[in-house]
Amino acid sequence: MFRSCLSLTRRTALGLAATALLSMTALSQPARAEDAKGFVTHFGSALVDIINSNKSLTEKKQEVLPLLQQNVDIATIGKFCLGRYWRTATPEQQTHYLKLFHQVLVNAVTDKIGDYKGVSFRVTGTSSSPNGELVSAQIMRPGQPTADMQLLIAHDGGMKIVDMIGEGTSLRLTQRQDYSSYLARNGGNVATLIKALERQLSHHH
Repeated sequence: MFRSCLSLTRRTALGLAATALLSMTALSQPARAEDAKGFVTHFGSALVDIINSNKSLTEKKQEVLPLLQQNVDIATIGKFCLGRYWRTATPEQQTHYLKLFHQVLVNAVTDKIGDYKGVSFRVTGTSSSPNGELVSAQIMRPGQPTADMQLLIAHDGGMKIVDMIGEGTSLRLTQRQDYSSYLARNGGNVATLIKALERQLSHHH
């Protein structure tokens, strides 16, 4: 059976959304780290304000949606998740897959907005990696254990999130493993994954 796509993002929706757009050109590593910290702190606060507001769930989703679309590098994440099969897909399949992946990811995050209330958020540190800046953060909810995470921030043409590490697990790497396993069972045919994503979206309410 095909595992529900983007299952990891559903249980870490708030962390995945914690990003904001910030121009980054000709910066030193210390400046990058400091800007990445401010970047996540600013957006995390804005996101918490939406989630903790008394607005309707529909209004909250409408406000969070553009933040995801602008500040999460969904196309880069989607390509990574498809792994080596990206190169075997036709240009038409690549375009269609990214469109579906975008919607599945957005649904996975916005569907969980209503599960959060009384949330607080704080950045706890930064570190550098070969792929960008890692920003450590915590999410606190009343009556729930504190959630620790690291957000991977890339600087290619602007600051955006490209991964989240929670409980020592990379979300995009886990998703790529899921996709690769599914495609391996289906002869490496990207069309089968596209159909599975289409079915998932058709059942979304």
